[in-house]
Amino acid sequence: MPTYRAWFAAQDDPDERYPLTEVVYYSRSGGLLEVQHDLEALRQVSAEEWKQLFERRWMRTSWPYGSGVWGKKEWVCPELDDANVVSMFEGGTNLFWAERFGREIGVEDFWIKMCGNSHTGSFKDLGMTVLVSVVKQMIGEGKPIRAVACASTGDTSAALAAYGAAAGIPTIVFLPRGKVSVAQLVQPIAHGATVISLDTDFDGCMRIVREITADPNNGLYLANSLNSLRIEGQKTVGIEIVQQFDWEVPDWIVIPGGNLGNTFALGKGLLMMYELGLISRLPRIACAQAAHANPLYRAYRNDWRYEPITAEPTAASAIQIGAPVSINRAISTLQRFNGVVEQASEQELADAAARADRTGAYACPHTGVALAAAIKLVERGVISRSDRVVVVSTAHGLKFSRFKVEYHEGHLREVVSTYANPPIELPPDIDAVRRVLDERMAAAAKTPAPPPWSSLATPGASALP
Repeated sequence: MPTYRAWFAAQDDPDERYPLTEVVYYSRSGGLLEVQHDLEALRQVSAEEWKQLFERRWMRTSWPYGSGVWGKKEWVCPELDDANVVSMFEGGTNLFWAERFGREIGVEDFWIKMCGNSHTGSFKDLGMTVLVSVVKQMIGEGKPIRAVACASTGDTSAALAAYGAAAGIPTIVFLPRGKVSVAQLVQPIAHGATVISLDTDFDGCMRIVREITADPNNGLYLANSLNSLRIEGQKTVGIEIVQQFDWEVPDWIVIPGGNLGNTFALGKGLLMMYELGLISRLPRIACAQAAHANPLYRAYRNDWRYEPITAEPTAASAIQIGAPVSINRAISTLQRFNGVVEQASEQELADAAARADRTGAYACPHTGVALAAAIKLVERGVISRSDRVVVVSTAHGLKFSRFKVEYHEGHLREVVSTYANPPIELPPDIDAVRRVLDERMAAAAKTPAPPPWSSLATPGASALP
């Protein structure tokens, strides 16, 4: 095979380049850097050969290619020594046909990409495996890195702490006090990270970590998604989705957006497939934001003119961000993909997550935002009822059990729990139990049964069990 290369390049000047193992985050003009690949070298392998290679590696045990990220190493970080890869078999997550939920909203070909079925329970593992692996190589080359640091609303800190622990690299995380779930808080604590809880929001934490990592004397390496090494791992989710549909492109991909690196990353992976001939068309992308933290949605409604905001509290805490660092990259991506932006109120996101749960999913509140946005786009006719739609679920619902409990207890702010299902408390009396069960079974009998499988058109047969 040819020799493959990748490097950091300034977005405003592609001739300004840096090795991926250099401690650098911004261009000389202050803009973000982007990882670029030698596409001419990659084109020396045909599209069909790339597909065959990726299929041979898919979920295998040959190190490090069984990982959904490192199975596409030539497209991610080709010059990394395999010995420095820090992987926990991330990626390769279930593309779940949400058949019952889709039927409820009138879209039979409806899917959920379960990125939360990962080592630390979120899609952040996809990017962190790349960043920590490169840091391991940098330390091996003598770079003066003492620790890796990030600001986080929860999931980034969990991923960084876990991968840092596996690599033996110290990690420092800055969290907004009282604004992350207990499950998210305990993960970096358990992995031995230095956890600093600041009396501010995520944007305030982000300002601190950017300032402290900007001083080279501190020896702290920045791990947030403005560091494009993270993007290289996260971009594989779009590639995976297409691969799981036997290399067919869905019509829509709906993704929740906070700091917006995920929107940019999704588009980047799909564009790479398009440029290398693995696909012949691009899907449309919908970015979903909580109404309490919706700077991208406001920009979209204002001819893409962006102004940062102060995000308000939302159940979708991981995307409670008012000044997203990847705003410009996300806007460019959405424009390229004929994309749209939708928002979801607290009521809408909570009910959407509850509806999905009642059909077998276990949706985090951020996935609830994306599901609510998809429902609204279907109802308005933006998404056609005959379209193939994929919602990216960014985290596992178990990380947000308090959100679930408060919904079913009727205690969520700004939410009337339409689909609440609290436990029924009864005395230990068999007659009382029989009465309740009879009532429940009678109510269930009145609910129309789903049509048999044989009467359903089979969407994407290759992805079905």
